[in-house]
Amino acid sequence: MASSIPANICHSLCFYLLVKKHLPQERTIYKYRAKTLNGSQTVNFSDYAGKAVLFVNVVSPPELFSLLSSELNALYEEMNPLGLTILGFPCNQFGKQEPGQRHEILPGLKYVRPGNGFVPNFLLFEKGDVNGKNEQEVYTFLKSSCPAVGEDFGPMYGRLFWEPLKISDIKWNFEKFLVGMDGKPVMRWQPTTKVSVVRADIRRYLLEQYTRDVFN
Repeated sequence: MASSIPANICHSLCFYLLVKKHLPQERTIYKYRAKTLNGSQTVNFSDYAGKAVLFVNVVSPPELFSLLSSELNALYEEMNPLGLTILGFPCNQFGKQEPGQRHEILPGLKYVRPGNGFVPNFLLFEKGDVNGKNEQEVYTFLKSSCPAVGEDFGPMYGRLFWEPLKISDIKWNFEKFLVGMDGKPVMRWQPTTKVSVVRADIRRYLLEQYTRDVFN
Protein backbone atom coordinates (compact mmCIF):
# COMPACT_ATOMS: atom_id res chain seq x y z
CA MET A 1 0.00 0.00 0.00
CA ALA A 2 2.77 2.44 0.88
CA SER A 3 4.24 2.18 -2.60
CA SER A 4 1.05 3.66 -4.08
CA ILE A 5 1.20 6.76 -1.89
CA PRO A 6 3.31 9.73 -3.08
CA ALA A 7 6.55 10.10 -1.13
CA ASN A 8 5.77 13.65 -0.02
CA ILE A 9 2.53 12.40 1.56
CA CYS A 10 4.21 9.43 3.26
CA HIS A 11 6.74 11.74 4.89
CA SER A 12 4.21 14.31 6.03
CA LEU A 13 1.24 12.38 7.38
CA CYS A 14 0.35 10.33 10.40
CA PHE A 15 -2.34 8.14 8.93
CA TYR A 16 -5.72 7.88 10.60
CA LEU A 17 -5.77 4.09 10.76
CA LEU A 18 -2.32 4.01 12.35
CA VAL A 19 -3.45 6.43 15.03
CA LYS A 20 -6.72 4.56 15.63
CA LYS A 21 -4.79 1.34 16.11
CA HIS A 22 -2.27 2.61 18.65
CA LEU A 23 -4.14 5.41 20.42
CA PRO A 24 -6.35 4.44 23.38
CA GLN A 25 -9.96 5.44 22.87
CA GLU A 26 -9.98 7.77 25.89
CA ARG A 27 -7.00 9.81 24.67
CA THR A 28 -8.22 12.90 22.86
CA ILE A 29 -7.59 16.65 22.87
CA TYR A 30 -10.80 17.08 24.82
CA LYS A 31 -9.07 16.81 28.19
CA TYR A 32 -6.91 19.87 27.41
CA ARG A 33 -7.51 23.60 27.35
CA ALA A 34 -5.62 26.83 26.67
CA LYS A 35 -5.98 30.56 27.17
CA THR A 36 -6.67 32.88 24.26
CA LEU A 37 -3.96 35.30 23.14
CA ASN A 38 -5.06 38.14 25.41
CA GLY A 39 -5.48 35.79 28.36
CA SER A 40 -9.10 36.77 28.88
CA GLN A 41 -10.66 33.41 28.10
CA THR A 42 -9.85 29.75 28.70
CA VAL A 43 -10.97 27.52 25.86
CA ASN A 44 -11.75 23.88 26.52
CA PHE A 45 -10.85 21.85 23.46
CA SER A 46 -13.91 19.71 24.15
CA ASP A 47 -15.79 22.67 22.65
CA TYR A 48 -14.54 21.43 19.27
CA ALA A 49 -16.11 17.97 19.54
CA GLY A 50 -17.48 17.00 16.15
CA LYS A 51 -15.13 19.33 14.27
CA ALA A 52 -11.79 18.76 12.58
CA VAL A 53 -9.13 20.98 14.19
CA LEU A 54 -5.84 22.13 12.65
CA PHE A 55 -3.19 23.03 15.25
CA VAL A 56 -0.42 25.34 13.97
CA ASN A 57 2.53 26.82 15.86
CA VAL A 58 2.77 30.30 14.38
CA VAL A 59 5.11 33.27 14.40
CA SER A 60 4.32 36.81 13.32
CA PRO A 61 7.42 38.90 12.46
CA PRO A 62 9.03 37.06 9.49
CA GLU A 63 7.94 37.79 5.96
CA LEU A 64 7.03 34.10 5.69
CA PHE A 65 4.07 34.69 7.97
CA SER A 66 2.65 37.25 5.53
CA LEU A 67 2.23 34.48 2.98
CA LEU A 68 1.31 31.62 5.27
CA SER A 69 -1.13 33.61 7.38
CA SER A 70 -3.00 34.69 4.26
CA GLU A 71 -3.05 31.09 3.05
CA LEU A 72 -4.29 29.88 6.44
CA ASN A 73 -7.02 32.53 6.37
CA ALA A 74 -8.06 31.29 2.93
CA LEU A 75 -7.94 27.68 4.12
CA TYR A 76 -10.17 28.54 7.07
CA GLU A 77 -12.70 30.37 4.89
CA GLU A 78 -12.87 27.45 2.46
CA MET A 79 -12.90 24.60 4.95
CA ASN A 80 -14.80 26.00 7.93
CA PRO A 81 -18.20 25.34 6.30
CA LEU A 82 -17.05 21.72 5.93
CA GLY A 83 -16.29 21.42 9.64
CA LEU A 84 -12.66 22.57 9.98
CA THR A 85 -11.37 25.08 12.49
CA ILE A 86 -7.79 26.39 12.86
CA LEU A 87 -6.02 27.16 16.15
CA GLY A 88 -2.77 29.13 16.19
CA PHE A 89 -0.13 28.96 18.93
CA PRO A 90 2.57 31.66 18.87
CA CYS A 91 5.97 30.33 19.93
CA ASN A 92 9.42 31.90 20.37
CA GLN A 93 11.52 28.71 20.35
CA PHE A 94 12.52 28.83 16.69
CA GLY A 95 15.14 31.47 15.99
CA LYS A 96 13.60 33.72 18.66
CA GLN A 97 11.27 35.01 15.96
CA GLU A 98 8.31 35.77 18.25
CA PRO A 99 9.80 38.04 20.95
CA GLY A 100 6.71 40.22 21.37
CA GLN A 101 4.42 40.22 24.37
CA ARG A 102 0.90 38.90 23.90
CA HIS A 103 -0.56 42.41 23.59
CA GLU A 104 1.90 43.19 20.77
CA ILE A 105 1.25 40.23 18.48
CA LEU A 106 -2.10 41.17 16.91
CA PRO A 107 -1.23 44.87 16.43
CA GLY A 108 2.02 43.74 14.81
CA LEU A 109 0.08 41.66 12.32
CA LYS A 110 -2.47 44.37 11.67
CA TYR A 111 -0.14 47.32 11.20
CA VAL A 112 3.35 45.96 10.44
CA ARG A 113 3.58 42.48 8.90
CA PRO A 114 1.65 41.84 6.80
CA GLY A 115 -0.09 45.11 7.77
CA ASN A 116 -2.90 46.73 5.78
CA GLY A 117 -5.36 45.89 8.52
CA PHE A 118 -4.70 42.15 8.38
CA VAL A 119 -6.43 40.12 11.10
CA PRO A 120 -6.22 36.31 11.27
CA ASN A 121 -9.67 34.77 11.04
CA PHE A 122 -8.59 31.81 13.15
CA LEU A 123 -8.18 31.85 16.92
CA LEU A 124 -4.77 32.61 18.43
CA PHE A 125 -3.77 31.37 21.87
CA GLU A 126 -1.25 32.57 24.43
CA LYS A 127 2.38 32.42 23.40
CA GLY A 128 4.08 29.39 24.86
CA ASP A 129 6.49 26.51 24.27
CA VAL A 130 5.71 23.60 21.99
CA ASN A 131 8.93 21.70 22.82
CA GLY A 132 11.03 21.09 25.92
CA LYS A 133 10.35 20.91 29.63
CA ASN A 134 7.81 23.76 29.59
CA GLU A 135 5.89 22.70 26.50
CA GLN A 136 2.12 23.01 26.55
CA GLU A 137 0.39 19.79 27.53
CA VAL A 138 -1.70 19.61 24.39
CA TYR A 139 1.49 19.65 22.31
CA THR A 140 2.97 16.85 24.40
CA PHE A 141 -0.15 14.89 23.52
CA LEU A 142 -0.10 15.77 19.83
CA LYS A 143 3.56 14.84 19.40
CA SER A 144 3.18 11.55 21.26
CA SER A 145 0.14 10.65 19.16
CA CYS A 146 1.55 11.38 15.70
CA PRO A 147 5.03 10.23 14.64
CA ALA A 148 7.61 12.89 13.79
CA VAL A 149 7.66 13.95 10.16
CA GLY A 150 11.45 13.89 10.01
CA GLU A 151 14.35 12.94 12.26
CA ASP A 152 16.77 15.66 11.14
CA PHE A 153 16.61 19.18 12.58
CA GLY A 154 18.57 20.35 9.54
CA PRO A 155 20.35 23.70 9.14
CA MET A 156 18.20 25.30 11.85
CA TYR A 157 19.86 23.17 14.55
CA GLY A 158 21.73 26.12 16.09
CA ARG A 159 18.59 28.27 16.20
CA LEU A 160 16.46 26.00 18.37
CA PHE A 161 15.89 27.22 21.90
CA TRP A 162 14.92 24.31 24.12
CA GLU A 163 16.48 21.26 25.72
CA PRO A 164 16.67 18.35 25.39
CA LEU A 165 16.05 17.93 21.66
CA LYS A 166 13.87 14.91 20.83
CA ILE A 167 13.08 13.20 17.54
CA SER A 168 9.37 13.78 18.18
CA ASP A 169 9.85 17.54 18.57
CA ILE A 170 8.38 20.14 16.28
CA LYS A 171 11.15 21.18 13.92
CA TRP A 172 10.23 24.80 13.08
CA ASN A 173 7.41 27.33 12.79
CA PHE A 174 4.20 26.27 11.04
CA GLU A 175 4.28 22.54 11.71
CA LYS A 176 0.70 21.35 11.57
CA PHE A 177 -1.43 18.67 13.21
CA LEU A 178 -4.93 17.70 12.13
CA VAL A 179 -7.20 16.38 14.85
CA GLY A 180 -10.24 14.44 13.69
CA MET A 181 -13.86 14.90 14.59
CA ASP A 182 -13.46 12.40 17.42
CA GLY A 183 -10.68 14.44 19.05
CA LYS A 184 -7.86 12.13 17.98
CA PRO A 185 -4.82 13.24 15.94
CA VAL A 186 -5.03 12.22 12.31
CA MET A 187 -2.19 13.84 10.36
CA ARG A 188 1.02 15.78 10.88
CA TRP A 189 2.79 17.93 8.30
CA GLN A 190 6.32 19.25 8.36
CA PRO A 191 6.75 23.05 8.33
CA THR A 192 7.83 23.13 4.68
CA THR A 193 4.74 21.32 3.41
CA LYS A 194 2.77 23.64 1.15
CA VAL A 195 -0.66 24.75 2.31
CA SER A 196 -2.03 23.43 -0.99
CA VAL A 197 -0.91 19.93 0.03
CA VAL A 198 -2.41 20.38 3.50
CA ARG A 199 -5.68 21.52 1.92
CA ALA A 200 -5.85 18.49 -0.36
CA ASP A 201 -5.12 16.09 2.50
CA ILE A 202 -7.78 17.68 4.73
CA ARG A 203 -10.37 17.60 1.95
CA ARG A 204 -9.61 13.92 1.39
CA TYR A 205 -9.96 13.18 5.10
CA LEU A 206 -13.25 15.08 5.44
CA LEU A 207 -14.66 13.37 2.36
CA GLU A 208 -13.74 9.97 3.80
CA GLN A 209 -15.47 10.83 7.07
CA TYR A 210 -18.65 12.08 5.42
CA THR A 211 -18.75 9.10 3.08
CA ARG A 212 -18.33 6.70 5.99
CA ASP A 213 -21.09 8.42 7.95
CA VAL A 214 -23.50 8.27 5.01
CA PHE A 215 -22.95 4.63 4.11
CA ASN A 216 -22.50 3.15 7.61
